[in-house]
Amino acid sequence: MDYSVQLKGLPRQHDFFVGIDSDGCVFDNMEFKQKECFCPAVITHMQLQAVSKAAREVWECVNLYSRSRGCNRFMALERFLRLMRRRPEVSARHVAVPALPALSAWLRCESKLGNPALAAAATATGDPDLARVLEWSLEINRRVTAMNHGITPFPGVREVLQQLADRADVIVVSQTPLEALRREWRENRIDDTVALIAGQEYGTKTEHLRYAAGGKGYAADHLLMIGDAPGDYRAAQSNNALFFPIVPGKEEESWQELGGEGLGRFFAGTFAGAYQQQLLAAFDRALPEVPEEETASPTTT
Repeated sequence: MDYSVQLKGLPRQHDFFVGIDSDGCVFDNMEFKQKECFCPAVITHMQLQAVSKAAREVWECVNLYSRSRGCNRFMALERFLRLMRRRPEVSARHVAVPALPALSAWLRCESKLGNPALAAAATATGDPDLARVLEWSLEINRRVTAMNHGITPFPGVREVLQQLADRADVIVVSQTPLEALRREWRENRIDDTVALIAGQEYGTKTEHLRYAAGGKGYAADHLLMIGDAPGDYRAAQSNNALFFPIVPGKEEESWQELGGEGLGRFFAGTFAGAYQQQLLAAFDRALPEVPEEETASPTTT
């Protein structure tokens, strides 16, 4: 299915357009999913039980505490495995960390980095590495489905969505699988506040914004991306959109700021410039760039 058709077909109904990330941005579920679902699955499927402590440190640094936070799960896996091979515990204990060259090749040629595209590639090639990664990814989804209950939006989210309802065209821009996104937004009864929920099956976040907002006559300062990860900011930059960061560790304060001065400035046309730079500076301090050598050391996290 070509999901880009749905994005391109979204009608413009307002003068403003807003994209909103989900995990770690709308919902307080990043720590839970990464620590309880993603990481145990990667230790099991990549056979890293003998170095599980190091694996947890590296996985959490890649996915929660550095500028790669929020990246697609398959990109995160590639970086994680590369960094694990640098850990001293791995060589000291003679643990074989898989290289998975087929995964790297797939990442270079595929933009829709989700299970459907990976399953098609694994079937077409018969490559055991792709089959292994697919089973890891499916295990994550099973864990999330079984354990992800009672997760609610951060305080302030509903109020912001209400403010946007009559003034902006709003979509979810996420790299989470579509099924999980729809379930979480539906369970919290906020799915009707957005025009469309776009998950990893729809392509990259940059593509989500480009197809949904591009060529529809929105003024550049009428486009806004709300997110908690550098990848969200890059997607905004690629589409000449404004960016409001939900700062990790200060999510509630961020939503209060957005619901107050942030949206006020956005609708008034005074968001760009000094105000956005102030927000970006705080965001930058919250997620430092961690050199690979430091990330791979046993004292990083």
